Amino acid sequence: MKPVAFDIIRPRTTQEVVRLLADPDAGVRVVAGSQSLGPMLNLRLVRPKLLVDLTGIAELTSVQTDDSGVTVGTCVSTGSIEDGCLPGQDFSMLRSVAAGIAYRAVRNRGTIGGSVCHADPAADWPSALCGFNAQCIIEGPKGRRSLPISDFITGAFATTLDAGEFLVALRIPRRSASGRWGYQKLCRKTGEFAMAIGVVNIDPAREVFRLVFGATEGRQITIPDFRPLGLQADADPDEQALAEILVKHGVTDPVAISQQTAIMTRAFEQARK
Repeated sequence: MKPVAFDIIRPRTTQEVVRLLADPDAGVRVVAGSQSLGPMLNLRLVRPKLLVDLTGIAELTSVQTDDSGVTVGTCVSTGSIEDGCLPGQDFSMLRSVAAGIAYRAVRNRGTIGGSVCHADPAADWPSALCGFNAQCIIEGPKGRRSLPISDFITGAFATTLDAGEFLVALRIPRRSASGRWGYQKLCRKTGEFAMAIGVVNIDPAREVFRLVFGATEGRQITIPDFRPLGLQADADPDEQALAEILVKHGVTDPVAISQQTAIMTRAFEQARK
């Protein structure tokens, strides 16, 4: 199939994007890498009248660093992250996450912000960035606002974006020198979406003891501090405790629970190395 006819415009400022998105009934969609939107257009699952190409706005393709973290424009490609556009050892693990996403041709086009906004439960970036407690920077008619990615994603393929708003950037905090990280996923074969994702972020110097279950049926299950749940940073995780977390958050399928607990156990093991 082919998409319905639509127009396309490439604005040069974020303010112009907000203006174009102002009318919720105008049939306007934003596009960056088009790795998710493209197939949806061809299948006619979405039928926009106008596509707004964000890649012509310099701010959205830039990476800015400071002492506390890095701000990654929504249009920065996964391939660029794989190639090291995020400087320093603080974010080296994100290069590994990027390298494991789909195939290089997809990574060259697909963007970090597009993945977050698509909010596929099985996608890598939403889970990995929840592990970092990244902040989503959003622009709309009332200016800019910021909120944690775990609040930005409200469910499977659902976000909190209001009419006229779009994602400008992601703010990722630095870790201390003693910070440790584990990221594991289960796929049937390389390049496919995951059936289970486990993320562990342990940084005692900053009081971070965070874990994330991804590839659930809804949004990621984020635990800001796993210690009160009977888990320890320097010991093998209690699989029963992991299973209880999943059940508490609505995961009841025994196979899914087994897969998720196994992958999270591997993530803990990776973080201890």
